[in-house]
Amino acid sequence: MLKDILSISGYGGLFKFISQGRNGIIVESLEDKKRMNASATAKISALEDIAIFTETEDIPLKDVFKAISEKENGGEAIKHKSSADELKSYFEEVLPDYDRDRVYVSDIKKVVQWYNILHKFDMLNFDEEEETEEKQEEVNAEEKKEEKKEDKTKKEDKE
Repeated sequence: MLKDILSISGYGGLFKFISQGRNGIIVESLEDKKRMNASATAKISALEDIAIFTETEDIPLKDVFKAISEKENGGEAIKHKSSADELKSYFEEVLPDYDRDRVYVSDIKKVVQWYNILHKFDMLNFDEEEETEEKQEEVNAEEKKEEKKEDKTKKEDKE
């Protein structure tokens, strides 16, 4: 879901990875569909690589988005331009154990803004992701069964 979605420092909004360019990458804005070259020196982050600090562990951004979606019954989140107190209170409801010392209001604003952008363009498909994970688990289980059969066959051949 978030693999090819990027945040570029110094630019608002989110971008979709299009291709590798000569001096960086070609991206397309999700909002206005304009393409641009993002320099190799730009600070670019893939949303799938971002996690939020909590008191116990780092929570992947996709899981935070899922929690927001569940809180909003699949609807839009509060506005990212809400007051700092409103944003903190909202984030406490979504992620009660987030690390208040390391997660700043600016971080919460970005998460809420990104969620709303992805929601607006119908790019928050959590069901698809779960199906993919389940299929991968099934494939892994099948591979283990095959390995066991091969090991058993090798043992029988030796005897």
